[in-house]
Amino acid sequence: MLTQPAVNSVREFDFEEMVRDYGLSIFKYLYSIVGHRELAEDLYQEVLLAAYLGLSSLQDKAKVKSWLWKIAMNKCRDYWRKESTARAFWENKVHLYWKHEFQESPVPEEKLLRKNTKDELVKAIRELPERYREPLLLFYFRGQSLAEISDYTRLPIATVKTRMKRAKEQLRSKVITLI
Repeated sequence: MLTQPAVNSVREFDFEEMVRDYGLSIFKYLYSIVGHRELAEDLYQEVLLAAYLGLSSLQDKAKVKSWLWKIAMNKCRDYWRKESTARAFWENKVHLYWKHEFQESPVPEEKLLRKNTKDELVKAIRELPERYREPLLLFYFRGQSLAEISDYTRLPIATVKTRMKRAKEQLRSKVITLI
């Protein structure tokens, strides 16, 4: 006589049954957290996809509800993390770009003052020792990353960082008099 084993294995668990049993409550949970229907729908789809892909890692059918809620909360956290990064970009980077590119052009006196200040800054950079000047020029004027500067100069990244810091400290005392 053959008996059927208890349904504890994921292989025996039906994904459609899981969605039918818990889908609406997961959606309501997401909606209560984010407060926007469309966003809750998007997050709901991500939760279902993650649950489907991770179904093989589920060991016990009895824990499926808490497992789904954990996935839902993690998807919300992921969304908030991405949202805060995007918000910071729009508040900081785009605002600076707009301010720099689209402001009215300064009056001739301001242009001359800016040019003189820039020339004095370049002069101050040139007065730095070579070991401090090179990383600054590569980073700020050529747009190279610290890793690229490290490869180019064949110095450890920590040394490049230290030299940049010391160069900025030396420039700070000279530049304050320019402003």
